[in-house]
Amino acid sequence: MSDFDSNPFADPEFNNPFKDPSVTQVTRNPPPALEEYNPFTDTQTQAPPGNVEKPPMPSTQPAIMKPTEEPPTYAPHTQETAAAQAELLRRQEELEQKAAELDRREREMKNLSYDPRKNNWPPLPERCPVGPCFYQDFSVDIPVEFQKTVKMLYYLWMFHAVTLLVNIFGCLAWFCVDSYRGVDFGLAILWFLLFTPCSFVCWYRPLYKAFRSDSSFGFFLFFFVFICQFAVHVLQSVGIPQWGNCGWISALTALNNSIPVGVLMMIVAAAFTGSSVVSLIMFKKVHGMYRTTGASFEKAQQEFATGVMSNKTVQTAAANAASTAARGAFKGNQI
Repeated sequence: MSDFDSNPFADPEFNNPFKDPSVTQVTRNPPPALEEYNPFTDTQTQAPPGNVEKPPMPSTQPAIMKPTEEPPTYAPHTQETAAAQAELLRRQEELEQKAAELDRREREMKNLSYDPRKNNWPPLPERCPVGPCFYQDFSVDIPVEFQKTVKMLYYLWMFHAVTLLVNIFGCLAWFCVDSYRGVDFGLAILWFLLFTPCSFVCWYRPLYKAFRSDSSFGFFLFFFVFICQFAVHVLQSVGIPQWGNCGWISALTALNNSIPVGVLMMIVAAAFTGSSVVSLIMFKKVHGMYRTTGASFEKAQQEFATGVMSNKTVQTAAANAASTAARGAFKGNQI
């Protein structure tokens, strides 16, 4: 409505505020440094009027971090890397082959139902009607520090068995040149059949078990039987006539009838003498080892009592004896 009320014939600049004389005077004569003022710029960068020192301008050079140490130059060793990879592959193939071989053996053992503790002595053929009676493996059963001693005693037993076998031939040769020596020949066969298995079972196996399980009873059984075995060796080396041994006395007697037979019997007598000497040395050696194992007579008694009481045959006999005694006592009370 104001547009309709205004005077169209009036001066248009009459009501213009910028045409005021005070305003036009200020715009014509501006104060000093007013034209330099820009309100849209950073006030901190504009220096105020007057003698104000400008702050020093920072260096325009950018900051660069320099490493303290230069990285080593990379030099690839292609030949050495290839050789190492080839060696690793070769070892991996070997390990895989060994694993496959072990797996194959394990399957074979399972298929055959193999028993690692199966009896293997004496080594008889499979077609033999009588199988092995004992298990023997020095590397498995016997400690390393005792294996040599046990093997020497095993070889001593074998040497004594061979000597008894040769003694049969010596007595046979003596019987051939002297018909009165048939008793010696018969006893020689008996000593071979008797002493060979008995010596193995009575003193060698107890010693083997003693070193295998540190058995005090096994040591005492070995000492007792081996002393008797040593006495037998001495008697065999002496060679009393009519005792079935080709000892020194029998060999010197046979020289009167036949020198070759006498020489053969002297060789057997020397073998019996060597067995006696070696037996004495091994007895002392085993006794020295026995003293270091901690075995004692009390332990031997305990092991013997435990073994006897755990034996099923002994338990059955004791039960039968107890029941018989109880029945007798009951019948006596009834009477």
